[in-house]
Amino acid sequence: MQKIYIRPCVIGLGYVGLPIYIRLQKKFDAIGFDLSKDRVKSLKKGIDLNKEHLKKEICSNKKSFVTDKIQKIKNCNFYIVCVPTPITKSNKPDLKALLSSCKILSKILKEGDIIFFESTVYPGVTENICATYLENKTKLKMNKNFFIGYSPERVNPGDKRHSIEKISKIVAYNTNIKKNINIIKQVYKSITNKVVLVNKIKEAETAKVIENIQRDLNIALFNEIFVLCEKLKLNFNQVIKLASTKWNFIKFQPGLVGGHCLPVDPYYLSFIAKKNRFKMSVLLAGRNMNNYMKTYLYDKILEKLKKLNINLNSNILILGITYKKNVADTRNSLALDIAKKLQKKNRKIKVLDPYVSNNKNIRFVNSKTLNYNKFKAAVVITKHDSLKRIIQNFKSKKIPVIEFFN
Repeated sequence: MQKIYIRPCVIGLGYVGLPIYIRLQKKFDAIGFDLSKDRVKSLKKGIDLNKEHLKKEICSNKKSFVTDKIQKIKNCNFYIVCVPTPITKSNKPDLKALLSSCKILSKILKEGDIIFFESTVYPGVTENICATYLENKTKLKMNKNFFIGYSPERVNPGDKRHSIEKISKIVAYNTNIKKNINIIKQVYKSITNKVVLVNKIKEAETAKVIENIQRDLNIALFNEIFVLCEKLKLNFNQVIKLASTKWNFIKFQPGLVGGHCLPVDPYYLSFIAKKNRFKMSVLLAGRNMNNYMKTYLYDKILEKLKKLNINLNSNILILGITYKKNVADTRNSLALDIAKKLQKKNRKIKVLDPYVSNNKNIRFVNSKTLNYNKFKAAVVITKHDSLKRIIQNFKSKKIPVIEFFN
């Protein structure tokens, strides 16, 4: 049997694309493409500014490389698109990055190429928008001249237990050509051993958004219970502990919900529901509650400072501003929003986050030169593991530490 030549290319080298590129290097001479010259420059040096991957992982195959030049990826024949799909200010799907990737692909697409999309979208985007765009721009026909598929990303930044090679990965395609199916299997089995093959792309797209929506709604419920317990002066942790004694009680943690997925995906599904004349009332209820937690936490910080007789104009240190612990991502970070609002109120308030140091809108202090005695209080918003020692030092010096959700 003749060996099939596969040259994969990953378009978009962020939190999703980079780990895929790293895995592909183990079996193929892969190419990673990103429009950001700075991102490509740092990755060529083996530096991941997202602090998720080491140099030895990024540069494991000498025949693989990263680039921002379109011409250098034209000879690839299997493209995996991993670009962000955010929302607009009016909470509508923003597909600009996805269409930009399609525009790049339209310049180099050729007979027999396979394209997989991993970006989170509403059902129908892969076939009705991306594939249609490529057909219109190239005059090539889907399922005849080029082939598409969808594999929803399941990357969880900061989670080493559920790294990409250990998780189940849905791989949906709309081709029945045996040769192409074999290629698809080879590529995705080099990424993870747990491949779930399906032939309905829209079902895979829908599965992806509801994975995150389910979590968003559950966290919203626990946030609401947390706030109620505070109002009723009940011990939230004890309430949940008691409820957990029932065999089918599912436990979630309350907290600030941010990042690129949970605050975004409900609006994608809501958008396509409205297009089909169906209003999803439960879907966005969780969004309202989780967004409210920013206001709630801000007010609680002011309240606790007042109880401690600490003037808001005092020197106060905020610890952690990323959207969740142990990651460098500040996209849709409610912690960052709270920090900005507090700093706007008082210029003496500073921020310390080991994962973030270059946000021009934030006034930082360095952990290496941290003068504990300068501060009247520390406020923990995002509790990175690397902050535990600093928190303990504040406590040992009898400096008040304000924490939540513990």
